[in-house]
Amino acid sequence: MRTITTNDTARPTLRGIADHSWNARGLCYGMPAEDADELFFHAPRDHEAASEAKSICGRCPVKKDCFNYALDNDIRHGMWGGLTEIERRPWHARVSKRLDYARVKAAFQGRDVHLSDAEREAVVRHAYARGWSPERLAYTLQLELDWARDLMRRAAHAVADRDRYWGLYDEAEPTPDDEEDEATSSPVPRQVHTHALITALGRAA
Repeated sequence: MRTITTNDTARPTLRGIADHSWNARGLCYGMPAEDADELFFHAPRDHEAASEAKSICGRCPVKKDCFNYALDNDIRHGMWGGLTEIERRPWHARVSKRLDYARVKAAFQGRDVHLSDAEREAVVRHAYARGWSPERLAYTLQLELDWARDLMRRAAHAVADRDRYWGLYDEAEPTPDDEEDEATSSPVPRQVHTHALITALGRAA
């Protein structure tokens, strides 16, 4: 891992070098360079090459790793994980919001994973809930200790806010008057995803 900063005071953006060992298990591994280029970096209208490449990718045991590699490294050209550059475009646009708990779990297991912003936040909150020290979080995410402490403080505030409003608006049964007023006014909604989130984080641990 490494951090990239624009100046001494800027907060770092985490960039993962990531694990490349999956490449040797790919069906395209060892293919002559000319054949690989013709299939996986084919001309835009070469439908025959695209179809053959998709056929190979469809049987490949590391298709998901290949797809994640293209997203992690912002590779916009060629076919990766069985998807063309056009098919991957929406994924590239939303990569910072990706939340894959398999990747969160991999980070807890010590793998070098390029986490999205949402995935990194899930790691921090789960680490706080498990009582991790800032030092351990800094080691896991390869962060500076002061930055890890700041993230842990944010996680503490987020958990406190969640607990403060837990079940606040779903305990009372609605009355007919409440149903009429619902269209014009409603309380600040609680985090309705909390139960599912905690369950998923438990599985990730």
